[in-house]
Amino acid sequence: SILNLAFNNLTRIPSDLGNLQKLKLLDISSNFLNQEIPSELGKLSEALEILDLSNNELKGKIPSSLAEFADKNYSSIYLSGNTELLDPAPLMLCFLSNFDFANDPRMCPSERSALKHFYESSKGGEWTNDTFWLDPYESYCLWQGVECKSGNITGLDLRNNGLSGTISNEAIAGLTMIEVLDLSDNDIKGTVPSEIGRLSELVSLRLSYNEITGEMPVEFGSLENLELVQLHSNRIKGTIPTIAWTRKDPWSFIADCGNPSDFDKSLNCTNCTMCCKDIFTVSLSCMLNYLPNFRLSTQFLFRQCTRGLLSTRTN
Repeated sequence: SILNLAFNNLTRIPSDLGNLQKLKLLDISSNFLNQEIPSELGKLSEALEILDLSNNELKGKIPSSLAEFADKNYSSIYLSGNTELLDPAPLMLCFLSNFDFANDPRMCPSERSALKHFYESSKGGEWTNDTFWLDPYESYCLWQGVECKSGNITGLDLRNNGLSGTISNEAIAGLTMIEVLDLSDNDIKGTVPSEIGRLSELVSLRLSYNEITGEMPVEFGSLENLELVQLHSNRIKGTIPTIAWTRKDPWSFIADCGNPSDFDKSLNCTNCTMCCKDIFTVSLSCMLNYLPNFRLSTQFLFRQCTRGLLSTRTN
């Protein structure tokens, strides 16, 4: 059950090694292997505990079949010292804790891992469009709805895309360079993670028209660059933390604050420039008083507050 061929001046890995499916250890490290890693080695995942191919001259993509080892999560895979291996490593292999490239930002980008958490928590398999998501090799910058600058994720726009489930804490914590987050018009449940306070670059946050519950985390109050916040048509309660806010546009900060309320105590939002409540009838006088152009206000109202009574803050 052990095959140790380290330091043997080998130049090739026989592909039929994949048939030795009772092996516990396969060590071919510190040779002169000059080839791509045979995909057949993935067949060893059932029993193999250690696969060591480090310090060779292996090249090309790491085969996606090696991601089979991640399902067991007790195996160790060592590939370091092969400078011609192409990045990234297969996505799922990066979740094997004893993979020596797991913390390598080139082979296993942390933002890609964050997106995987987001996909799973929001039931990505049921999305309307999940093009390229969880592809083992495709750049995460090409995944549906993802925008990047200089390799960093700066935008995630998945509005009206059939998302449900919840917003992953791990995902939010791992997207620290994001500027635009739009998850509106979906069916997301649960609360807004406290990790949102880490998104110091966030400029635009749209979570409207979901099923989000609970209170906004106090960490939300630490965000200093926000210019657009839309939280309406959810079930958020309590007090929305005060943030640095100077914009006066009626649509710039919207929530379900004001009265009448669905709760014993109405949602409190000091910064809000507009409050939308879940009442079907909208007062004509309210529209005329707070929006200057009736024709434009009608269109705007049905976009922003179709289920709500509109009131605009003056303070």
